[in-house]
Amino acid sequence: MKIGIVCYPTYGGSGVLATELGLGLAKKGHKIHFITYNQPARLAVFDENVSYHEVRVDRYPLFQYAPYDTALASKLVDVVKYEKLDLLHVHYAIPHAAVAYMAKQILLTEGKYIPVVTTLHGTDITLVGSNKAFAPVVAFSINQSDGVTAVSGSLRQQTYDYFDVQREIKVIYNFIDFNRFKKSNKDHFKKAIAPDGERILVHVSNFRKAKRVQDVVKIFKQVAGKIPSKLLLIGDGPERQSAEELCRELSLCDDIRFLGKQDAIEELLAIADLFLMPSGSESFGLAALEAMACEVPVISSNVGGLPELNIHGKTGFMSDVGNVDEMAKHAIHILKDENLLNQFRANALEQAREFDLSRILPKYEAYYEEVLSQKT
Repeated sequence: MKIGIVCYPTYGGSGVLATELGLGLAKKGHKIHFITYNQPARLAVFDENVSYHEVRVDRYPLFQYAPYDTALASKLVDVVKYEKLDLLHVHYAIPHAAVAYMAKQILLTEGKYIPVVTTLHGTDITLVGSNKAFAPVVAFSINQSDGVTAVSGSLRQQTYDYFDVQREIKVIYNFIDFNRFKKSNKDHFKKAIAPDGERILVHVSNFRKAKRVQDVVKIFKQVAGKIPSKLLLIGDGPERQSAEELCRELSLCDDIRFLGKQDAIEELLAIADLFLMPSGSESFGLAALEAMACEVPVISSNVGGLPELNIHGKTGFMSDVGNVDEMAKHAIHILKDENLLNQFRANALEQAREFDLSRILPKYEAYYEEVLSQKT
């Protein structure tokens, strides 16, 4: 198949999933065309079956904001026509599903029908869902898609709850590539971070408010008070400064490292003992899955799709959002007992294997075939 993939080319979960999905499909012989305004963060290797089409947006004095939607629609029409695509797979309802509908209508006037599959990732539903100004566009875009998927059962139900959606939504979970994410020997690196054998806790996110990075710091404060530990904060975003200020207020700067955005996440997870994800909302929890694949137990909140991933008392523990004390208590419980920690590590890996790319990829291929079979 020749498949166009539209996504945000960022470090967020939707961009990661879209890129990894495209690369996985390319390895199976499909021709993949990424269409976005920057090269996706994880599109760092050459593959003969992968092409990247940049959406350039010219600025005009007339517009307060650059007309990205219009530029993207025009680029979609161009790529579909001249690369002879079979299907468009767009990630995020706003604006991508709406733009894909526009491109589809333009192409119909030229006698070309292009099916559109929309994948819902979370904030396009949970955040936009609270903004009534966008609701009609979101609902229309989903209903006009030829196929719709969601990354968790929780997100599917939220979509039905928030919007008047008549289209069937298929759950296809996020996935992990075990060729990349697996525990490896990085003892020399671990020694540099924790020279005296301290436990290493890790948090990875885009540092938005929903990720509750300050809660990560507060949890670590309690853990470090009981068990010698280090904390690695990976990523960047609007909440980084407030997290840094909190570290200074709590006199934790010597034990916390802000590493910024990192590409080789797997090398950092390889030295971790525990992963912290106290999010206020989480449609699935891809960062937690990547940690589990590297045999790292997870302390998380119990929101969204996390209960479908993190098994309480087995792969880690879950608590209500904001319950820092309980999360810290659970973290200490795991970290203070080496045998218990090793059991949680094994359980985390076992659960992660349920989301192996080799299991999830055929589900997308089958769904594409189902959508194409309905082509009219």
